[in-house]
Amino acid sequence: MDKRKQKSKRKNENSSTTGKRKLSKSAIVGTLVSTIIATSPLLYSLHESVPTTEVWDTFLFTYKSGFWEDAQYAMWVFTGKVLPLIFLFIWFFTCRHWWYHVLLVPISMYMLQIVSTYRSDVLYIDQNQILTLLPILVVIVPSIYLIRAKMFNKINYADKTMEELEAEFMIKPKTLWGKIKQYF
Repeated sequence: MDKRKQKSKRKNENSSTTGKRKLSKSAIVGTLVSTIIATSPLLYSLHESVPTTEVWDTFLFTYKSGFWEDAQYAMWVFTGKVLPLIFLFIWFFTCRHWWYHVLLVPISMYMLQIVSTYRSDVLYIDQNQILTLLPILVVIVPSIYLIRAKMFNKINYADKTMEELEAEFMIKPKTLWGKIKQYF
């Protein structure tokens, strides 16, 4: 009888420490996300510390602004594209709704804009992006429509609430890497 109590006690202690680990991991991720969001005005104003010269030399790298002719202006454009991309990534990886795949469209758009702003042969930035985004739209929009149609079909033939159906269609990988692997 004593051995059973000891095993039971150890099992309870192990389960309580596992719960604490999950809580602390959640707290760490939450702290990291809230810190990024709270420091976003500071991150946006980092371009002001870049010199207004064509070449920006640091101890880590040398940046030649090329087309932009001013490193500070180039970094202003870059921060204006990267910050919304960071916010969209945070939203994408923390969203629990069935439609969160739609966020891949603006994420792709901002990534395309970042790449196109630093290509030296581009004369007109942010033009004709719809043609580049069309393959992504062709996959994502019908997928979201099919999920929505399936969900509303179940509403008509089932006795479930909208929240229960959203929970049914929700994919919850355990890790960040698992969530990334789900798309590729």
